[in-house]
Amino acid sequence: KKKILSIVPARANSQGIKNKNIIKLRNKPLIYWPIKALKNSKYVDETIVSTDSKKIKNIAIKLGAKVPFVRPKKFATNTAKSFDVVKHAINFYLKKGKKFDYVVLAEPTSPLTTSRDIDMAIKLLNKKSNKADSITSISETINTNPFFLVKLSRNRLLKPYLKKFHDERRQDIPKVFYFTGNFYISKVQSLLKYKSFYQKRTLGVVSEKWKALEIDDIYDLISAEAIMKFKNIR
Repeated sequence: KKKILSIVPARANSQGIKNKNIIKLRNKPLIYWPIKALKNSKYVDETIVSTDSKKIKNIAIKLGAKVPFVRPKKFATNTAKSFDVVKHAINFYLKKGKKFDYVVLAEPTSPLTTSRDIDMAIKLLNKKSNKADSITSISETINTNPFFLVKLSRNRLLKPYLKKFHDERRQDIPKVFYFTGNFYISKVQSLLKYKSFYQKRTLGVVSEKWKALEIDDIYDLISAEAIMKFKNIR
């Protein structure tokens, strides 16, 4: 009974890979994958692409997403925050008298996210809505656990990142996690209050390692292609 807006951010200028948001992955533009996941969701009411590019706009529409506006240039810079992009979309609909209870952000750089992942997260957040206001995906970090990190001094001597060097087994150290970017979901009111998907009451959903891949460079793209081929994802 909740109204849910989903947003795929896809600006024209990208770092790392030229035209990253529409580069081909499994013979489909990168934005195809989050659009597909959101369109197949049981709970998402509206899926839009926020872009400053006419080319991306036309591709997104062909893929079944709505592009109700062209994103202002000030929200399409290298320094623009995801919150500003989402807030702009929310305000666009508010001016038209349309309100949403939840908002979902799904980035093209996390193409392994599925509609099941999104629906599970929406369902969990709604179930625990009296205790949590947002939910996002995380994954356990092992090789980059602070216990195994070091610093390099000016004379190139190693120094422990923590108070001392650690040589414990991986099984014996505390588990730590990082944000994967598979999805960000929040109650609209709490998102506007905290200006972030990371809030005082944010749930974490642990993603499988292979799903946590984010495409930042060509090597990530090659890895994603291999994973999708192995998993027969089309």
